[in-house]
Amino acid sequence: MASEVALALAISENAARIKIGLARDLVTRLPETLGALSRGDIDLYKASKVSEPTSVLSDDMAREVDAAVADRLAGRDASSIRRMVNRTVHKIDPEGAAARAEARRRERRVELRHADDAMATLTAELPAEVASAAYARIDRCARALRKAGDERTMDQLRADVFADLLLSGPSGEASVRAEVFVHIDFTTLTGLSNDPADLAGHGPLPAPIARAIAFDPNSTWRRIITDPHTGAPVDVGRTRYRPPAVTADHVKVRDRECRFPTCHRPAHDTDLDHVIPRQRSGDTNTANLIGLCRRHHRTKHTPRWHFHLTDTGQLHITTPTGHTYPTP
Repeated sequence: MASEVALALAISENAARIKIGLARDLVTRLPETLGALSRGDIDLYKASKVSEPTSVLSDDMAREVDAAVADRLAGRDASSIRRMVNRTVHKIDPEGAAARAEARRRERRVELRHADDAMATLTAELPAEVASAAYARIDRCARALRKAGDERTMDQLRADVFADLLLSGPSGEASVRAEVFVHIDFTTLTGLSNDPADLAGHGPLPAPIARAIAFDPNSTWRRIITDPHTGAPVDVGRTRYRPPAVTADHVKVRDRECRFPTCHRPAHDTDLDHVIPRQRSGDTNTANLIGLCRRHHRTKHTPRWHFHLTDTGQLHITTPTGHTYPTP
């Protein structure tokens, strides 16, 4: 379904999948949010900030969160809506929140995304407290350089310090200790309750993770006495099936990217696939091979999807609903 919608709207499959998921959630799981959208209290983007954090919940729990936040949506910006919904999800499903956080930590990774003008973006998906501490260290080093008279902007300094730390390390830099702040109440700290903690600048942390951070030997505790009513501080990846290497290189150089419309995965990361299958006497040559990323390789072999390569090299893709899309 996502592939069909992506082709029809000329958007990425991920964007199509998000649209479908949001529509399904609003109609089946979030009636109060749908009502707020219908009244004009919120727009579709803000509605997505209720749908996204609740997508991991059961239908019943999602409806419970929906009801809990319904009268607090109007007048809020999208970011504050997401934070409010996230906090409610943690309160209604604390055990699930902890399990999901642990699962996400096992999925930590680094990604490189190429951009225009000889630039690229390097990102790392990390545990929130690790990422916050890393940014704090980068920022502190950058500010020290700026204070010493460096004329680069703070953004430039942070980017350069980040690269230096990864590749070598700034010359003459002293050891730097970074700080992040995790706010956790006493009963959660002692295990008497499992209310979420709060990582400054990030949002809620599941209680088990917050306690693990608190009891880390390198952590420092600071007591803050708060007003019980307001919470304000008061005390401070034809002879043979596999193509010959030269043929593979030719196809990948020719195609540049995955041949599926809207997909821009580079050709060196794609699978070489026979348009006319090998078992139907399809030849292993440049006139019958295309590069498809693994996802769209699987799509091609899904029933009722048809791929046809013309003599000029144009690929025609026909979807299960009968729509045909050419790709040069």
